[in-house]
Amino acid sequence: MSHHIVKFENVVYQYPDGTEALKCISILITHGESVGIVGANGSGKTTLLMHLNGYLLPTSGIINIGDLILTKKTRTDIRKKVGLVFQNPDDQLFMPTVYEDVAFGPVNMGLDDINVEERVKKALNMVGCYDLKDKPPHHLSGGQKRAVAIATVIAMNPDVLAMDEPSSNLDPKSRRYLINILKDFEHTKIIASHDLDLILEVCKRCIVLNKGKIVADGNTEKILKDKKLLEENNLELPLSLQKII
Repeated sequence: MSHHIVKFENVVYQYPDGTEALKCISILITHGESVGIVGANGSGKTTLLMHLNGYLLPTSGIINIGDLILTKKTRTDIRKKVGLVFQNPDDQLFMPTVYEDVAFGPVNMGLDDINVEERVKKALNMVGCYDLKDKPPHHLSGGQKRAVAIATVIAMNPDVLAMDEPSSNLDPKSRRYLINILKDFEHTKIIASHDLDLILEVCKRCIVLNKGKIVADGNTEKILKDKKLLEENNLELPLSLQKII
């Protein structure tokens, strides 16, 4: 299923001030994989995610999303394949009601009212928020906002779900709810997070970044149990493993 493949080949990204945020990144992610991207602040996690659907374009190298090479011309089509959930859900929720927010994408895809309603209902039910459909987003809790932001992306039927720090600012109950949503999501998932316990639960594969370079890529449990590797990259063992190791 080539339309689900994410492939970075020697990708370099340099910000206008000359900072090289990604350095020769090569990754292949196939259909159904759940991949965690971890690293200290400034390691390049968010920059990498922003390349997945063309918010940023590489300075050099090739990014292949399914059957499309990422360019200025193709990024509109690529955004139909990759749904990106931002760190702050308020960046994605701007309509008067939850229903209208989730419907926004399908409406702009040109779907008719019946199909839009089906997409909205399915997406909100998937995140357990259908009963919130008539509420203004600014009246929701942090956890509810996060769930609805995910629904706005799911309603677009993306092949790939990408998320930036999805558990930030969530209370324990909302965080657990989010983890359960992500564990039930069967499509390809790429999650950048400082929350290593979330990555341990949700992602089978883990990529460690340091100053724009990949320093490890493999089985999540093996990588996140490697205290020496984590410390070398300014990370700590997940809290759930600190009592064991």
